[in-house]
Amino acid sequence: MSMIKKSATRQGFKTGEFVVYPAHGVGQIVSIEEQEVAGFKLELFVVSFAKDKMTLRVPTAKAATVGMRKLADEPTVTRALETLTGRARVKRTMWSRRAQEYEAKINSGDIIAISEVVRDLHRSEAQPEQSYSERQLYEAALDRMVREIAAVDDVTDTEALKKIEGQLAKSPRRAAKGAEDADDEQQDEAEAA
Repeated sequence: MSMIKKSATRQGFKTGEFVVYPAHGVGQIVSIEEQEVAGFKLELFVVSFAKDKMTLRVPTAKAATVGMRKLADEPTVTRALETLTGRARVKRTMWSRRAQEYEAKINSGDIIAISEVVRDLHRSEAQPEQSYSERQLYEAALDRMVREIAAVDDVTDTEALKKIEGQLAKSPRRAAKGAEDADDEQQDEAEAA
């Protein structure tokens, strides 16, 4: 298997660029390789996910199909941050179904969908404890958001996290103690009807 490293632009992506891969979040294209597989030449993006110590090889022709995308632009990041200040929307369905929906949003790679998960699963000090699985999903969504905002704004993960936490603190539900949330939700449903 011969490998020739090439530094260039393919499908609008270039080496050195940070990208978002749906199932893994923010990675960096470290090179574009050519491999010969069964007599066919295959061109691959080599994407490194430093935090997970993982490297992924994505065929350049399939980048769009697998959902690999450029980092969100500033207006999109702003919208994602604004999403955090909204009222949490928690459906009254079984947790297993909600968990699947949250997971699908996280793995969509869409920063707006991910910010909705962060908003819906966020708990302030005053609120009841989260279950282990809720916490896992919250952390996963938060981590994705932190890494993308850090890459877009060219700041550290810590600074990106502070920005996110600042937005979450503005959310209307943080002051509520749980019981009022249920009333608010019924109110919302009545208004929607």
